[in-house]
Amino acid sequence: MVSTTPLRTTKSEEIFAAAQNLMPGGVNSPVRAFKSVGGQPIVFDRVQGAYIWDVDGNQYIDYVGTWGPAICGHAHPEVLQALAAALQKGTSFGAPCYLENVLAEMVIDAVPSIEMVRFVNSGTEACMAVLRLMRAFTGRDKVLKFEGCYHGHADMFLVKAGSGVATLGLPDSPGVPKAATSSTLTAPYNDLEAVKKLFADNKGEIAGVILEPVVGNSGFIVPDAGFLEGLREITREDGALLIFDEVMTGFRIAYGGAQEKFNVTPDLTTLGKIIGGGLPVGAYGGRRDIMEMVAPAGPMYQAGTLSGNPLAMTAGIKTLELLQRPGTYEQLDQRTRQLSEGLLKAAQEAGHEVCGGSLSAMFGMFFTAGPVHNYEDAKQADLQKFGRFHRGMLERGIYLAPSQFEAGFTSLAHSEEDIAKTIAAAREVFADL
Repeated sequence: MVSTTPLRTTKSEEIFAAAQNLMPGGVNSPVRAFKSVGGQPIVFDRVQGAYIWDVDGNQYIDYVGTWGPAICGHAHPEVLQALAAALQKGTSFGAPCYLENVLAEMVIDAVPSIEMVRFVNSGTEACMAVLRLMRAFTGRDKVLKFEGCYHGHADMFLVKAGSGVATLGLPDSPGVPKAATSSTLTAPYNDLEAVKKLFADNKGEIAGVILEPVVGNSGFIVPDAGFLEGLREITREDGALLIFDEVMTGFRIAYGGAQEKFNVTPDLTTLGKIIGGGLPVGAYGGRRDIMEMVAPAGPMYQAGTLSGNPLAMTAGIKTLELLQRPGTYEQLDQRTRQLSEGLLKAAQEAGHEVCGGSLSAMFGMFFTAGPVHNYEDAKQADLQKFGRFHRGMLERGIYLAPSQFEAGFTSLAHSEEDIAKTIAAAREVFADL
């Protein structure tokens, strides 16, 4: 029996009420506001390992992991020790430092597509830069993205795909002019025929195709057999570039990311999250001939005051060192499969239609019979039921992403006991739904 004592959230409620007068919606990133699951968000106080504590003293097993970076667990002692030493030298240089070389070499050695890399400060910034780079290199303007794949909040990426039929996109947010998205083409994820038609209709005009190789921003969706390989073939034949947005999957589903896992090498890659060890960071990289377009080596301009920040480089270096230890990814895969299979079995035994799965340290579950191949399929999920499930798990000390359309993350800090407790909590919640 898992404890179901009502959460004490008085302090969280007070802080969030005050926050709503200070920040739009009370948060600095929309999903944190719990709008899609109902109820009020909990306000964090501290994190350690696989656990978080809120300001009211409640403890939770965490499967968000600061949205991906905490693959070694929160506040890993070796990362903190390295940061403490780095702090003595200063918090920001705004000039070259040796740590940039070290992390760059580690990224280049790990990620198959990357021969040169540029560090930035977020995944959004990395995707903005790679968008400009693919256009600069090809001399073409049009870009193809997939419905439900998120590449940050730059204007051109905020596109609604409508019915899911491949079409020219329209802005998906007020403030985004139509001109900003007029060159954005969209197709359903896992639909090679739609991609082929778009390339046929726009022959020689598409600069590149960008996608999450494993989708985490429509929930957890894996590529169908042959999909990534098909994109590689189509882009190569047309002279377009293939870009993997591995901000989420990089160093998570394999040390070399999705491109190592599926043995498909893109032309360019964006990274973030794990390579900063929990500090703000992003990166983009790829073939040398493409990356040499970037200033000051070439004419495509991109810059950043805090890019290559010594603290972010330090945390990233130590995190990647930890991930290189023997058995790391075997442990992550075993724990995550145990969790995913346990959750699905508990739901099915209680008579709920669910589908989902896992890949290394990434997992997801939809409240629909499925299967889910793309965002249109994902939208068939029962969002109200997910909201009730989320609240029930929260009350039992399990912190899940507050949206049906977000993947979940495990870490090296999650124990078999944590997984067993999570599955036991899920059984109780499913029985109550």
